[in-house]
Amino acid sequence: MKNLNINNLHTGNSSTGIWNSAFWKFPLLLFVLMINACDDFVEVDLPNSQLTANAVFEEKATANAAMTDIYSKIRDAGLLTGSASGLSFLLGNYTDELKFYGDPQNGAVPFYNNSLIASNVDVKGLWDSSYNQIYAANAVIEGVQASASLATADKNQLKGEALFIRALLHFYLTNLFGAVPYITTTNYEQNRHAQKVSVNTVYATTKIDLELAVQLLPENYISEDRIRPNKYTAHALLARVDLYAGLWDEASNEASAVLNNTGVYIDEEDLDKIFLKESTGTIWQLAPGFSGGNTLESVTFNFTSTPPPLSALTDDFVSVFTDNDLRKTHWIKAVSDGSGIWYHPFKYKYSDTDSSREYSIIFRLAEMYLIRAEARAHTGDLIGAKEDLNKIRSSAGLPDTEATSQTEILDAILRERQLELFTEFGHRFFDLKRFNKIQSVLTAVKTGWDTHDALFPIPEVELNLNGNLKPQNAGY
Repeated sequence: MKNLNINNLHTGNSSTGIWNSAFWKFPLLLFVLMINACDDFVEVDLPNSQLTANAVFEEKATANAAMTDIYSKIRDAGLLTGSASGLSFLLGNYTDELKFYGDPQNGAVPFYNNSLIASNVDVKGLWDSSYNQIYAANAVIEGVQASASLATADKNQLKGEALFIRALLHFYLTNLFGAVPYITTTNYEQNRHAQKVSVNTVYATTKIDLELAVQLLPENYISEDRIRPNKYTAHALLARVDLYAGLWDEASNEASAVLNNTGVYIDEEDLDKIFLKESTGTIWQLAPGFSGGNTLESVTFNFTSTPPPLSALTDDFVSVFTDNDLRKTHWIKAVSDGSGIWYHPFKYKYSDTDSSREYSIIFRLAEMYLIRAEARAHTGDLIGAKEDLNKIRSSAGLPDTEATSQTEILDAILRERQLELFTEFGHRFFDLKRFNKIQSVLTAVKTGWDTHDALFPIPEVELNLNGNLKPQNAGY
């Protein structure tokens, strides 16, 4: 069975015959099979005696299972996994956060050397997994809309979550690849000929999806551990999209929608508690794959012996922290063999514990302060920008910023984002692009960096299957 990609996204109207009614007692497996039936999925008509995929969305339990299965896929593979195949690790190596020490045959090497090519299997894996997950979100949207028995509140919750996921994944894709298709259906014939749309069009479409998600999602989380998005999770992503799109007032307002909800989101003053699963500053997080588990990030980044098995923080990055910055002592750990010292991210501290201590945090409160600070600075509200910036600095034990002009404040915000959000889903890479500093910064520290590296190559397999994805990104 092949990975599902944008050119073999199939409809739920035909099958290979796997929908035997015996699978009905395994609803989650049923949905997984529906999503992963892949290349042969449209070859045989569905027998009347077999269960259709639509039946998954006639019961709340199975519909919820379909949605939570998407989260497990996001956690385990693709852009947002905390494993070494996700953006936190790959883009950390791609930019100036991490230095690679592992096996020369490791898939991270072309990222660290900035030597990606259009046939790179890991780039294709990011593309395939993203559109696979988008397809699954579209299947949920279509399934709940067609459901005759789901309660309205359940339909709204599930559709809102799926719209949020669809917007989130497209947002990352366009920031990695530039113009990409925005897929909103499970219709195979439409998807196999999908055309690229501009980055601005992707942003505009994500805003449409997210604004609808805000209307549909409830204010309160439906689970205490914040693993199912609520209304404010959609506001948080809207704030980021608006910031990237240069919509400063909108970005500020969306961030404020989250920050003003002080009954739910409370600043965590203890840096060692920010990445615990009960953190009051968490907006949305992904649960571990098993009871008692912790994060894939702790496995990927933490090491106890030298040389590092994969990557360590670069010395230049560690040197950016001042000695009185609490993030240096709480979120970075030194490992020595007596003759040398290496540093690794230590945001996630737990691996083997009797009960889960940490979940993988995708959105947290600090980013909202930094988004609003940047948006305010661009609109000329320098006092408000400094207030938000100083909130982050205060949490790190630092004095108020000395920046005064708009340019100085924006530079201070970029620096604070570097120190606060390191090794979290590629913020550094995206920030350097947004601030038009990626060439100057990375050319100075990366021997393989070239201008075209600001975008990934579109997988050549996809270009060969769908001519509407051409032209290839420049330089590949």
